[in-house]
Amino acid sequence: MKEHTVTVTDNRTGEQIELPVKHPTHGPYAVDIGRLFRDAGYFTYDPGFLSTASCQSTLTYLDGDNGELLYRGYPIEQLAEKSSFTEVAYLMLYGELPEKEPLKKFNDVIIKHSMLNESLSSLFGGFYHDAHPMAIMVGVVGSLSAFYHDSTDISNASHREIAAHRMIAKMPTIAAASYKHSIGEPQVYPDNSLSYTGNLLRMMFSVPCEPYKVDPVAEKALDLIFILHIDHEQNASTSTVRLAGSSGANPFACIASGIAALWGPAHGGANEAVLSMLDEIGHVDNIPEFLARAKDKNDPFRLMGFGHRVYKNYDPRAKIIRQMCYDVLEKLDDKDDPTFELALKLEEIALNDEYFIQRNLYPNVDFYSGLIYKALGIPTNMFTVMFAIARTVGWVAQWTEMIAEENQRIGRPRQIYVGPEKRDYVEIDKRQ
Repeated sequence: MKEHTVTVTDNRTGEQIELPVKHPTHGPYAVDIGRLFRDAGYFTYDPGFLSTASCQSTLTYLDGDNGELLYRGYPIEQLAEKSSFTEVAYLMLYGELPEKEPLKKFNDVIIKHSMLNESLSSLFGGFYHDAHPMAIMVGVVGSLSAFYHDSTDISNASHREIAAHRMIAKMPTIAAASYKHSIGEPQVYPDNSLSYTGNLLRMMFSVPCEPYKVDPVAEKALDLIFILHIDHEQNASTSTVRLAGSSGANPFACIASGIAALWGPAHGGANEAVLSMLDEIGHVDNIPEFLARAKDKNDPFRLMGFGHRVYKNYDPRAKIIRQMCYDVLEKLDDKDDPTFELALKLEEIALNDEYFIQRNLYPNVDFYSGLIYKALGIPTNMFTVMFAIARTVGWVAQWTEMIAEENQRIGRPRQIYVGPEKRDYVEIDKRQ
């Protein structure tokens, strides 16, 4: 990156401080404040880190104003149309799209690592019968370091690569086993003849006593959703993975921390919230009432799945997934389901309502992904688990990138202390 400087003047003393400016490939310039405290004695204050770049990265770029998302420089629209989930996973891990032989080798490695250690499989039985699948995911993924000691040396590039492959490969198996445990059915072993998403569907929905055939529409829909959710810059869960990783924690613990952060309803639970909202609305006849409530700033009701914190234009992922949503509903003949009828009517009205158009409150990726999951028979408590499977690729790519940085240091945010001033201890019988 090129550099120039900005000059900051301290109005108390008149002293001027020169701070370097980073020039990214895309996006706004960034003032490097690394020397600000050392040279001037100041911290910066940025709640939520909304104006702070915590790292440099070559992985993902998003432009919220123009509705653009790039993985390693490739537009998400092109990858969604032409690529597969495992090919994009390769791209994120290694920086370039693979040729045929390297991609085949990568797919073979992922297949090879999809099985769980049998002792690990028995761990699921220790969870309460109705445990939330995300709770199981956090625990099981965190425990992987107890089983795979040959991939926990973060200073070893080979260990890092093996850990990345293992987590990408085992996440669908763990997710499916979590689901099976929650409904009291036996775990289903992976089938090496199937695709990544086809294998997931089989492990979730097949039973030992009946044959199972993967629906190609469902398989393709999941593959597309997973591509769209692979990475999204320095969101809460990705930042959590990086912060945990900066301490030198093993990769499995770092990814478990990302799953825990993703579990929060403000992050990974948005598509589940869409279905809850649709249940609350109840019927198409009630849409005008709820639209009026959404426009009333004094009413706590909010339309879930519309607008986005980062995208101030149409979410590019929503444009892609919208057609897939229609294809799935058409193929599975579920358009008569009251939930889907309600969702599509709500979409139609919102896309033509001036209030929503002026505020760029377009349907986002969570609006459509929740509908697809429901149509595929995936229960709502598994929605965030699906998100975690896809985002694992981004997490491990971000973690690998961070560990390999020459100037990598432990994350240590500072604070502005606003508590009591220094005071002396008072004996208990003298306190009033």
